[in-house]
Amino acid sequence: MPATCCATTARTALSTEGLLAYCRAGFEPELAAELGERAAAAGLHAYVRAERDRGFVQLLGVEDGATLSRALPWRLLVFARQKLRLLADLPDLDPADRITPVLEALSGRGRFGELWVEHPDSEAGKPLAGLARAFGNALRPALRRRGYLTAEPDPRLPRLHVLLVAGEHLLLGLADPDDAAPWPLGIPRLRAHPEAPSRSALKLEEALLCLLSPTEREAWLRPGMLAADLGAAPGGWSWVLARRHVRVFAIDNGAMAETALATGIIEHLRADGFRWQPPKPLDWMVCDMVESPRKVAARMATWFREGWCRRAIFNLKLPMKKRWIETRDCLALFADAAGRPLDVRARQLYHDREEITVYAG
Repeated sequence: MPATCCATTARTALSTEGLLAYCRAGFEPELAAELGERAAAAGLHAYVRAERDRGFVQLLGVEDGATLSRALPWRLLVFARQKLRLLADLPDLDPADRITPVLEALSGRGRFGELWVEHPDSEAGKPLAGLARAFGNALRPALRRRGYLTAEPDPRLPRLHVLLVAGEHLLLGLADPDDAAPWPLGIPRLRAHPEAPSRSALKLEEALLCLLSPTEREAWLRPGMLAADLGAAPGGWSWVLARRHVRVFAIDNGAMAETALATGIIEHLRADGFRWQPPKPLDWMVCDMVESPRKVAARMATWFREGWCRRAIFNLKLPMKKRWIETRDCLALFADAAGRPLDVRARQLYHDREEITVYAG
């Protein structure tokens, strides 16, 4: 993984033009490889600054960060929970006055509609949560006095992000509301339902929230639609669809949870998810089977090539090494084998582990 390190003793902003992206801790190499490859494909020469388990990656070295940001839209990134234009790197701050360097770094940067002070979602970052809240409460009125922040949140304006890397180190980023995650740290806050058959239900809940727009969810998940859940047991994904009044064929040789069957619109069919075919075209197919990603991608492509479903959400379990390469190759395999043009969106969700979640339709 390309990486550089940088240190300074001056309490001033380091010159930066590029991107700041958050990710799952431990997946910095995957995000770094993805950002670097996508930038190169766009003809932009940039380099990566990243450290494993930090929970974020920087892509630097371009003359115009706005151009780089436009070339790498957030919704096309797989391993980025959040994507920001990097405005400033503020190391070696005096804990007695972190506000003045921030104000100086924002001079001439325009006005922001909201401020989010965050910490990396990592073992080193989580203890900074209290300091992030306190610093946000102190910084917000100072920004408003300077005219850098609106009196009330304004979603039409760029959003200012302050990433608290350490007590004496801040990164400043700008989010375009139309090209960034709408949740702090890029993580939607979901609560497990007590009747859900398994915690995997949160994966599909998050996928529907992250991979579909509100308009798409309303139009594409209507009562009475038909779906198949391949490898369904114990029924977490089937249960999520049933709560939206979608009728589900739950395909699995294993047992289904009583809370899933109690919905009355889930039909359990004991069959192999890699062999079963629907009796007629379905509105949806979902799949969270534990199998090699290439085998799953090929089977998912068969469903589209044969016209067995209109839309699908499925997971690809990744290997321990070269996970970006495997992701890229599996998505290309799926797109080629599907036999027709598809809208494909992929993301490593908060509730995913060694996997990514894909929407196709």
